This record gives sequence, structure tokens and C-alpha cells, in this order.
Amino acid sequence: MFSMLVLVLADNYLMMFVGWEGVGLCSYLLIGFYFHRQSASDAGKKAFIVNRIGDAGFLLGVMLITVTFGSLNFLEVTEAARSGHFAVGDGVITAICILLFVGATGKSAQIPLYVWLPDAMEGPTPVSALIHAATMVTAGVYMVARSNALYVLAPTALALVAAIGAATAIWAASIGLAQNDIKRVLAYSTVSQLGYMFLACGVAAFGAGIFHLMTHAFFKALLFLGSGSVIHALSGEQDMRKMGALWGKIPTTARTMLIATLAISGAPLLSGFFSKDEILWQSFASPYGSKILWIIGVVTAGMTGFYMFRLFFLTFAGKSRVPHEVEHHIHESPSSMTVPLIILAAGALGAGWIGWPKALGGSNHFEHFLEPVFENPALRAAEHHTWSLEFGLMLSSVAVAAVGFYIAYRWYVKSPETPERVVASVEPLYRVVLNKYYVDELYDALFVNRAKDLGDGLAAFDLGIVDGGVNGVGFTTRVTAEASRLWDLWVIDGLVNVLAFVTKLLSYPARILQTGLVQAYALLIVLGVLVFMGYYFLHF
Repeated sequence: MFSMLVLVLADNYLMMFVGWEGVGLCSYLLIGFYFHRQSASDAGKKAFIVNRIGDAGFLLGVMLITVTFGSLNFLEVTEAARSGHFAVGDGVITAICILLFVGATGKSAQIPLYVWLPDAMEGPTPVSALIHAATMVTAGVYMVARSNALYVLAPTALALVAAIGAATAIWAASIGLAQNDIKRVLAYSTVSQLGYMFLACGVAAFGAGIFHLMTHAFFKALLFLGSGSVIHALSGEQDMRKMGALWGKIPTTARTMLIATLAISGAPLLSGFFSKDEILWQSFASPYGSKILWIIGVVTAGMTGFYMFRLFFLTFAGKSRVPHEVEHHIHESPSSMTVPLIILAAGALGAGWIGWPKALGGSNHFEHFLEPVFENPALRAAEHHTWSLEFGLMLSSVAVAAVGFYIAYRWYVKSPETPERVVASVEPLYRVVLNKYYVDELYDALFVNRAKDLGDGLAAFDLGIVDGGVNGVGFTTRVTAEASRLWDLWVIDGLVNVLAFVTKLLSYPARILQTGLVQAYALLIVLGVLVFMGYYFLHF
């Protein structure tokens, strides 16, 4: 909570970056909470490393803002951007926006840096709800929306944001179609919904993006906590193929999950309906939007309806596939788990009403509330279109979502053998989607293993060349030192010792006479005198 509040309450980019890194650290620690489990530990490290790539872009963008504007304060940067000093399409502003968006792709799991978020489910289920619903994974959307004054000056960056958002939305939704782990389906759903938010920001409908961020928090937290209640009831089971017929056994969980499923699918008058259709409308009507973006958004809405009701029907409807040893333990979760579900269900039902669109007789209070923050050319452009067009587009998106619901109902309730036949007919394609298009394997082959090879090569260079050179110098030093020691011992010291020995040897007679005794010296003197006198008398 502290890190998220620092992020959203910061009045400048540097303090935002502090909160940004804080929520990143929290994500890493929470994902790896079960540190004794290798998969959780690896998932935490994966999230940390992937986000470092994005954060490098964010930091470079912040540095470029400092150089360009001489300030990091949001108000000062916004006023300077709106002063008319910078032309639309300015290269520096475009570079800033793209670098900031690189940070957003990491934090908010967009192509190509989305791979860490599905693994975030390794954390406890309440942690999954926190990461996927609160301002941790959605921080990238907030940052882009907060920088709206810069992005409206960079149409190229806006187009990139919209394209990446739309591509991520449909890409992640397609992966969610085939997943069997209940939390993994929800994880890819989060990636897809984040794509919707960036699609809105990319067509300059920043208010719509933040609106979906808000409504998404309710139904996504509800979905994750509801899945946690299901997992609790099934003694830890997460595979939907081993569930079924739980509607009457855990009724509170089932009913709240149904509300969340309807909300995320865009069922009329629920929270997701208002925010998602606002995004689709803006992607069609905005001068930054296009029919292609709208079509991708609508197709994604249909896929969302299918995979979410697939999850719901596999879990709560049909025949029970729960193992016998688990089935007799099934029970509703305690009130400490169900009461939060009920509260979030109320939000999933009514949180979108504050954004009731004009096409349905409302005034979209949420968007008007944010008008002082956003300079929204998309909103002004949309006003030139007829409300009948908006209403028609709204009906078409609801119809597509309803088709997704109907297919899921036919396949998983009315004729459960149909999915097996469909899978058998498209087995290769199904395997590709089930294995997430092998993106993780591709990243391992291109980057992870190559980084390991580089590390192994640098280690070999360090061991063979650097350490080899150091050890060679050390060996040479030891050899020359030993030779010097032997030369000093046998030649220098030997010569000195020989001279000393010769001197000692030659001085032996003198040392015999040099006793230091006066008596001996006197005796020698007397003997010398006697010898001299004897010699004298004998010769003379």
C-alpha cells in the first residue's frame, strides 16, 4: 500500500519512479512468497529481471525529460508541453513517450515483456488478486495517462501504444482460450484487459483507460479471490479439468464468480460493460483510432466471453470431475473469505455506473471528473458522431460477447464432448496455443540461454585469460624469486661466508695469542726478550 500510494501521490517523475520500483520490489517478494518452491522462486526472479528491462527505458525517459524540460514536476512538464513551444510530432517528445512506454510494457505486461505476469500466480491467491487488480501491474497505464500532455504531442508514440495494446489484448485472450489452470486463465485475462487499457490510451482516450483500470480492479480481484475460494474448497486443486458441478456446493463463491464473469465479459449494465464499451467506442471514433483497432477490440471481447464462461462452466456446471478423495471435503469458504467476495461483487455490479455513457442517457461523470487532468482530443472528436452510431457499436460488441458465451455454453454444458472433437481436429494449433505460442521457449533460446552462454564464455575468459595471466605472473614471480633466493644463498652469501671462513682460518694463530690476559702478554714479552737475548748471545 505504501509503494502504491507513493506512486500515485507523487507530483514528479522521480518520486513516481521511487513508488514504481517499490511496487516492483513488492511484486518480486510476493510472487516468490513460497520461496521453498522452485517454481515460485523462479517466477519471482523472472518478474524482477523482465521489469529491469522495462525500468531501464523508464529511467532513460525520465532523464530525457530532465534535459528537455529542466524539471520533473508533473505540473511544470504539463504546462510546458501545452504551451505550444513543442510541435506535434517533435522527435524528442516522441522519444520520451516511447521510452516511458517501454517501462509501461514491463510493469503492465505488454508485448514483448508480458511473460512475467502469468507466472505471478505462483504467489498466494490473495497476492495474485493484489498484483493483478491494484496499482501494481496497472501502474504502467497510470503513468502513460499521467503523461497525457506529452503523448498528445507524439502521434507516433500514441499509435505504438494503441498497436501494442490491441495486439496484447487479442494475443493474451487467445492463449487464455486453452489454459486449464484456473489462475492462469485469469492471469492471461489480466494481460488482455491491460491491453484494452493501453488501447484506450493509444487513441488518446486516457479517461476511458483509467475508467477501465478502476472497474477492472473490482471484477479481477473478485475473480482471483473467488478462484482462491474454489481452490480452498478443493484442497488446493487448480486444474479446471478436475472440477465441475460446484454451483450447489459452494453457492456464495459460485454466485459472486458469476457476477465477475459477466462483468469482465461486458454484460450490459455491469461495470465492465461501461468501461470496455467506452474503450471500443473511442477506438472507433477517436481521430487516433481506426476500424482495425475497433475490430480487434470486438473480437477480443468475444474471446473474453468464451474463455471466461469456459472457466465458469468447467468449474461450477456440468458433471463433477473432482477426485473422490477430495469430493467429500468440499465446503463453502468461511465468512472471512466470502464477505470480501460479496463486497467486490457489489463493485463489479455497480462501479461502472459513474461512467454511464451519453448514448444511454447518462453524462459519464467519471470522464468529466478527470477532464481537468486530461486534454482529451478523442472525447471532443467523439462528440461529432451520432449517439445512434455509438449505441449500434455497443450492441455489436455485446452481441459478439454473447456469441462467446453461447459457444462456451454449448461446448461445456450441452455437449461436453465437443471440445475434445474440436481439439482433435486442430491438434497442432491447439498445442501451440496451449504452450503459449512457445514464447517462453523462444525467449529462453534467444536471450536466456544466450545470456548463460555469454556468462559461461566470460567465466572461461576470466578463468583462462585473466586468472591465467595473473596466475602466470604469480608463477613467474615465484620462480624468479626462488632463483634470486638461491643466488643470494649460494653465491652472495657463499662468497661472504668463504671470505669469512678464510679470514677465520688465517686468524687462528693470532687468536691463539690474543687471549686478553695481561699475564699472558707479559709472559710473551719475557719470552720474546729471552729469545732475542739468546739469539744475540749466540751470534755475538
